[in-house]
Amino acid sequence: MRHLVRTGLASLSLLIAATVAHAEEITVFAAASLTNAMTQVAQNYATATGDTLQLSFASSSTLARQIAAGAPADLFISANQKWMTWLSERDLIATNSRHDLLANALVLIAPTDSNLGTLTITPKTDLTKLIGEEDRIAVGDPEHVPAGIYAKQALESLGQWVTIEPRLARADNVRAALALVERGEAPLGIVYATDAAIATDVKIIATFPQDGHRPIIYPVAITAGQTKPATAKLLAWLLGDDAGMIFAEYGFNRPATSPKTQ
Repeated sequence: MRHLVRTGLASLSLLIAATVAHAEEITVFAAASLTNAMTQVAQNYATATGDTLQLSFASSSTLARQIAAGAPADLFISANQKWMTWLSERDLIATNSRHDLLANALVLIAPTDSNLGTLTITPKTDLTKLIGEEDRIAVGDPEHVPAGIYAKQALESLGQWVTIEPRLARADNVRAALALVERGEAPLGIVYATDAAIATDVKIIATFPQDGHRPIIYPVAITAGQTKPATAKLLAWLLGDDAGMIFAEYGFNRPATSPKTQ
């Protein structure tokens, strides 16, 4: 009996050693708005496969430029199509690895103790009337942050961009814009619905009409020259049901045509 136990323990040790030996480390660059969801994804994926995800979060524009400068990313998830296309045009993502991964919505938020109630945004809604004369509306910088780009499109469609543009507090990424409202430094902010959902000190007071901006789609792709089989396995897992359930917990939806190769 002891011999059998020793043999079993030895076999188990060899199995564990083999698993550890074959475990891969995959570097994922992901949009800041994915911080909570991808952190959970990494934990679940490590448990399921033994592979470790090294996550780097920032504005999609920042990450794309880092990849172009040679940063060692294996997989990139952008918060809009623009920056993924920017990399594609420079042959910096693997051919046929690009897919539409997630969808989101754009909302107007205020601190939870704000006197503002729920409203419906229309072309007649004057957002500047909702803030004080010296106040600003927090938003990711519309010059390069995807959430800010979508916000500009939404405000332009409402005919309000020219009026509101001077009243914006431009943040480096959408989470920084969220933080300004959470801390009470801005009475309003324009962020993704998923960002508002994970915050404890803000409330959603309106959702921007979806036909007023381009669809908020998060594409994913493997970077060019990356040859780890583990990265392709991770991409397939991200497009599957297990990851989909995690993303749904954080408020993300699948695009109507997901998974879709660009």
